[in-house]
Amino acid sequence: MTALRSKWNKIQGFLQVQLFTVSPAERLVSVAGGFLGIFLILLVSDAFVGTGAAALIVASMGASAVLLFAVPHGAMSQPWPLVGGHLVSAVIGVACVKFIPSPLIAAAAAVALAIGAMHLLRCIHPPGGATALAAVVGGDAVHALGFQFILTPVLINVLTILLVAVVFSFPFSWRRYPAGWARVPAAPRNRARPYADITHADFVVALSEMDSFIDVTEQDLLRIYDLVTRAERQRASSRP
Repeated sequence: MTALRSKWNKIQGFLQVQLFTVSPAERLVSVAGGFLGIFLILLVSDAFVGTGAAALIVASMGASAVLLFAVPHGAMSQPWPLVGGHLVSAVIGVACVKFIPSPLIAAAAAVALAIGAMHLLRCIHPPGGATALAAVVGGDAVHALGFQFILTPVLINVLTILLVAVVFSFPFSWRRYPAGWARVPAAPRNRARPYADITHADFVVALSEMDSFIDVTEQDLLRIYDLVTRAERQRASSRP
């Protein structure tokens, strides 16, 4: 039994199965928000590029909907990554179509360059890669738009889903969007180990040492720290 448990733990460690859970109410809000956001975007895209091309373009926005409505406080879900990630990727995708003759190379280059640009502009948003790819493989309807593709439908789609995320999530104080608007009850601070002196620069240095993008905001990191240390204090107070 111990050997099986050890193997299962190794499998979980490799797959990184998500261990956290959320309430049924949070799940329902995520589902409803995703439906509303994509429904409105489909209407907008269909008006500009037609049903067929709209389906391809909206694919990237579907991925954005997962981030905005299921992970509203994730670092990749915030307004600048959403707007900047999609727009810079759209620019790169259209440029690749115009200046790279081979469709295969243009498609690969669009995604690769979009990743690099999002890193440089600090707006990593995974669906941006799909936007860059859609500009290349979207067919004649998309190619005919040229750089207008950046404004209609990409920018309009981005603004639509951003507005839906802000308005739809506002009544739910614990998950308001953007993350800075959320009203989460603060956990009691650990007086023995206060975090009052932790600065933005401290986060920058710590994350640079990890040398990998971490999809969590500073506010959530501090909140997690508070909750963990509160549990530690509760255990300490219960000891004889």
